[in-house]
Amino acid sequence: MLEHPPIAIEQDELDSYKNAFLPDVQNANTDYPYWDKVKYIPTKDDLSNKSLWFALKVLRQLNRTVVTFGNYRFSFMMTDEMFELLHYFDMNIGGSLTGEHLIPSENKNAYLVSSIMEEAIASSQMEGAATTRKVAKDMLRKSEKPKNKGQQMILNNYLTINHIKEHAQDDFSIWHLLEIHRSMTEKTLDNTADAGKIREHDNIVVMDGITGDIAHTPPHYEELNKLFFDLEIFFNKNSKTFIHPVVKGIIIHFMLAYFHPFVDGNGRTSRSLFYWYMLKNGYWLVEYMSISRIIYKTKKTYEKSFLYTEYDDNDLTYFILYNLRTMKKAFEELKLYLKRKTEENNSVLLLTHIKGINQRQAQIIKIVQEKPNSCLYVKEIENRLSVGNQTARTDLNGLVELGYLTEIQINKVKKNYIKSDKFDALLNNIHK
Repeated sequence: MLEHPPIAIEQDELDSYKNAFLPDVQNANTDYPYWDKVKYIPTKDDLSNKSLWFALKVLRQLNRTVVTFGNYRFSFMMTDEMFELLHYFDMNIGGSLTGEHLIPSENKNAYLVSSIMEEAIASSQMEGAATTRKVAKDMLRKSEKPKNKGQQMILNNYLTINHIKEHAQDDFSIWHLLEIHRSMTEKTLDNTADAGKIREHDNIVVMDGITGDIAHTPPHYEELNKLFFDLEIFFNKNSKTFIHPVVKGIIIHFMLAYFHPFVDGNGRTSRSLFYWYMLKNGYWLVEYMSISRIIYKTKKTYEKSFLYTEYDDNDLTYFILYNLRTMKKAFEELKLYLKRKTEENNSVLLLTHIKGINQRQAQIIKIVQEKPNSCLYVKEIENRLSVGNQTARTDLNGLVELGYLTEIQINKVKKNYIKSDKFDALLNNIHK
């Protein structure tokens, strides 16, 4: 069980003001550690770990920003690391021009589809969707019907993200929230009537994913209308106190999870609100970043950041810092992904020299070359290359005529395409 921090008595408080500005205390605050780390920091003889914690608490009270929702008060402190990360994001993932050099214009749609798939898969896996990325991606690319609850969760997430992308500039409203939750949870809840419905009871607790203990008891259901009213204002309007948009989006993410207004699906819905708020405020490159994939890899740390906040006087700094660090990792992964794809595209360009082959067909040849047992669907090519139905059919049929693919009839209507017997010989002749 995560340990609650110690509570200062009167003498502790007096000493903490004296110690707050010591170099050792300021250095200890650099990473904004919670008590579970502070109690193990080596200290000098005249400063115990408890005294260090109390001094940190005083130091952290300076220049705090307070936000309230209903009767609940939260606050956060802007650290040097947060300022540095926010500057980094402003320079790389926001604005109308910055970052565009990262995404080759001719492949933007294909990259976007792939990243949305990754985000949908990871966000759903965090909530228990038991399926592999490969199986999930095949389902989405081929537009197959989900075979189980996990696949349905992923499809719902994928469709919801696309819906949010299309309505990114809309103002937040309770109606939009209910629609997002309904879309996100359709056909996945024990009681189908709970999809898109605010809970009307308090028979719900949030379990600590680390220990299995009760970690959070959400607000009383009769408080939710007031909390939503405040969240709507916070989302749609700027207050007199400036809060950086990325920080504000992270707070929105936290608050919906804290309110826990739904029987299930609160985590997925919370992360989708962050995605919406980022797009609405011009951080367009977030579309290409699978933030949930990084969260999924560090799920225990993600869960701890919620607990740290609640256990330490609703100090949002822990949750904000975790998410800022996660965003940077997601952006760095995006850059590596784009570098790899650029190298792949360079090899695809070599195939475009084949007479009668366009760049899309060269990509299809590359897919078959890398996975010889591929069985391609028209719908799959539509999704992979972000093209229309007719374009996908024309490209595939053109490769059949050139001898690279063989057409197989599945039923009276449906056709699939596989590697032809001549495929290897044709490619070998090209490279001679």
